[in-house]
Amino acid sequence: MSDFAIQARQLCRNFGELTAIDNLNLEVEKGQIYGLLGPNGCGKTTAMRMLTGLLLPSSGTVSVLGLNLPGDAEKLRLKMGYMTQKFSLYNDLTIKENLQFIAKIYGLSHQEQRTRIDQLLATYDLASKTTQLAGNMSGGQKQRLGLAAATIHKPELLFLDEPTSAVDPENRRDFWEKLFDLSDQGTSIMVSTHYMDEAERCHKLAILEAGVKRADGSPDTLMHDMGAHVVEVNAHDLRQLKQQLTTLPEIISAAQLGSRLRVLVNDSCVDPIGFLAQLESLSPQQLHLVRPSLEDVFVTCTGRSVP
Repeated sequence: MSDFAIQARQLCRNFGELTAIDNLNLEVEKGQIYGLLGPNGCGKTTAMRMLTGLLLPSSGTVSVLGLNLPGDAEKLRLKMGYMTQKFSLYNDLTIKENLQFIAKIYGLSHQEQRTRIDQLLATYDLASKTTQLAGNMSGGQKQRLGLAAATIHKPELLFLDEPTSAVDPENRRDFWEKLFDLSDQGTSIMVSTHYMDEAERCHKLAILEAGVKRADGSPDTLMHDMGAHVVEVNAHDLRQLKQQLTTLPEIISAAQLGSRLRVLVNDSCVDPIGFLAQLESLSPQQLHLVRPSLEDVFVTCTGRSVP
């Protein structure tokens, strides 16, 4: 029995002359939250649709929960849940009616429906709103209802395509607590996002750019191995200083964060503080080595920032 929920080899998808996914290799361990990180248009949704059997790959192989796609796509649908970025339930049905409808699709008996729906309403704090029309719900409520519907049949694997793009930070944080609960119960989860704080919550992730996987691994591993030092600079005339720094070959990038400049220095420079202090306008007291972030990782492996 494989330890992997998902295995993809040399996965490609072309739309005419456009290569949306280019030789993607992925391995997602069972019980793990695995992230796909990248800006809009990088191929996250295309990759996810191929991994769910909803889209035929142009080439490559995919095995999900031991099933080979696309041939076993119908068998897979009973074992997985899928939550799209856009709310996809029925606005003119109530919360409870939506869950009853989804439960019938998955073939739950009447007793199973009642038990499972009651569990989900309590878990996702919807028990007092069962008669509310879905179309009148807030973004956070719709998000919770979408997750309840996606997990009503207790899937082994859950796909979430940018599920928190329309909710506030507090609801996003609560949503991730629910994902960790599911992961602890043994559910494997793949989630796409362009939020850095969400990506850092994943056990592992892959960074995509223009359909190409630029890096993968745990957040800590990616930050440790990114090949750069991160120095924050407190100084005057930050705009001018940034222009000066970006002309140096040792500098990967420089980005202003309020009154500070965050500078990525190639790790071939063993003493980044000493290197920057050589500049006439800077002193060691203005320079501080800081912890890398996933945005720093993205910049070093793709050359641009993620919004």
